Amino acid sequence: MSSSESAAQSFYDLKAELPSSDIYDFNQLKGKVVLIVNVASQCGFTPQYKGLQNLYDKYKDQGFVMLGFPCNQFGGQEPGDDASIASFCELNHGVSFPLMKKSDVNGDNVNPVYKFLKDQKAGILGLTRIKWNFEKFLIDKNGNVVNRWTSVTTPAAIDPYVEQLLSE
Repeated sequence: MSSSESAAQSFYDLKAELPSSDIYDFNQLKGKVVLIVNVASQCGFTPQYKGLQNLYDKYKDQGFVMLGFPCNQFGGQEPGDDASIASFCELNHGVSFPLMKKSDVNGDNVNPVYKFLKDQKAGILGLTRIKWNFEKFLIDKNGNVVNRWTSVTTPAAIDPYVEQLLSE
């Protein structure tokens, strides 16, 4: 079996497309703690961008990486193109962590990153489907998906988990 993005053997085999169409290779994340979030600009949870940015700013120099995956599958709450999404996030929320190309997190065209994450860490009642915007996955320094949170979990509530993983 190949280690292509469609048949990832490990977290570090994954790749994601950036808005520029360049490829973000997850191999560069080895030894880092990573938080992955599906994001949207017109959601009731959109104010979490500020908390996510605060978390990123607090730990980015200690081996912490955050990746946002814009998605329009929940109530059409991310209708813009990649350029307008990036502009909105930077201007309104000061977002400086990487945003990937807009993609699906559920269904037939699911982004391979989300297929991997959901296979590794099911949600409530063992369901793998992403229920809404701003679900969060935490990956440890060894590429293990160690936590998954629903949209209602704030970035501040995740802070102690990030701090713990960084100290290990």
